[in-house]
Amino acid sequence: MVYAKALCVPDTQSVDAPDGTRLTAARDRIRRRNGLPPMTTNTRLNEKQAANPYVEVDKILAEFNTPQIQCETDSGIATIPLAEEVSFGSWQPEIPEEYWALEADELEQRIRSARARLGEQVVILGHHYQREDIVQFADERGDSFALAQYAAERGESPYIVFCGVHFMAEAADILAAPHQQVILPNIEAGCSMADMAAAPDVYSAWRELEEFFGSTDDIIPVTYMNSAASLKAFCGEHGGVVCTSSNAVKVLEWAFEQGKRVFFFPDQHLGRNTGHAMGIPLDEMVLWNWRRPAGSLGGLAPDQLEGSRIILWQGHCSVHQRFSLKQIEQARQHFPDVQIVVHPECRFEVVQAADANGSTAFIARYVAEAPAGSVIGVGTEINLVSRLAKENPDKTVFCLDPVVCPCSTMYRVHPAYLAWVMESLERGEVVNRIEVPEAIKANAKIALERMLALK
Repeated sequence: MVYAKALCVPDTQSVDAPDGTRLTAARDRIRRRNGLPPMTTNTRLNEKQAANPYVEVDKILAEFNTPQIQCETDSGIATIPLAEEVSFGSWQPEIPEEYWALEADELEQRIRSARARLGEQVVILGHHYQREDIVQFADERGDSFALAQYAAERGESPYIVFCGVHFMAEAADILAAPHQQVILPNIEAGCSMADMAAAPDVYSAWRELEEFFGSTDDIIPVTYMNSAASLKAFCGEHGGVVCTSSNAVKVLEWAFEQGKRVFFFPDQHLGRNTGHAMGIPLDEMVLWNWRRPAGSLGGLAPDQLEGSRIILWQGHCSVHQRFSLKQIEQARQHFPDVQIVVHPECRFEVVQAADANGSTAFIARYVAEAPAGSVIGVGTEINLVSRLAKENPDKTVFCLDPVVCPCSTMYRVHPAYLAWVMESLERGEVVNRIEVPEAIKANAKIALERMLALK
């Protein structure tokens, strides 16, 4: 079950695509077909509120004290036609109009037909956080790096369709064989955390650190997998490495063998939680505010930098930022025997209050291996939590966040986009190919291979 089902608050701004008239017409055709009146901006929210058997959105947010972050959908995680998606106007507009109004059943049939005809020419990868209507087609599902590795081992498949976000497709392209082409169904499926660490900002910070310390020889850059290929290349070029949420401790141990300090980006929470697990005091982990003007040392005082062991980039995951200490407290009030497991991208106080924390693979194992009858509150993305609840019917599995809001950019990989890229491949057309420039790819691969060597 999903505890305290609720609504997501939709964007109240315009929802029209570049050609708003065509989008509105498509939506109205769908609604007429189902005997409904024309769509307005708030129609779907009003319909869902009327049918909501639990509590109103405002009451949920007030009770759980959760800051509302913009949600990509107001319909939960059910499949609706592309033109009905409230945020379609900000998604990739190039998709042909023939896909806009397709219902779930027809999309599934078309994707399966294309998949059958393409055979081993294509491998489809689905991240743990993907929608159920996408991950059902995956040849393999997992976290970003495991999927990139899997694709690299499928040398017989010239096409890799990565149902995830941009940095994941980049990683797959870095590790793929020269004859393989990586495709991202929706080119607008990015990552807000990765976007918080733009390469120019990281380069600027590195120059400031070099000027402050006189050298960066004893500072080891470590980038989380959730980052652009250019930052993986930066780490490869400067003696650094990539880490994942499952191997962060091992990677940081290696980094401290190489130098005195670690420059960790883009996720402050994974860095802080990992450092604390290694026994590093909180006051020796400082936060670099990349929004501060160049030359201001990221808002840090000189003595803070001098005493630092880990310099954390001020980035975070918008999904895991939603989880709060109050949510855990309320879960324990409702279920005295509840076990709480969260992702280490959650805030420090949330991780400390949980019974366990770990990667998506760890969370999946934790739930699967729990005794029958267990009650487990999970602090990670709703699609994975919902899937774990279905796969473990002998347990009560629920999401700590009562607002059903999926990873906004992962959600953009709608089945209509998957149908489009698959049917294009049938015609010999490759759309939305992700290509990492060779110069970047070479250094990024060095950083990834350093990580692999630690296993």
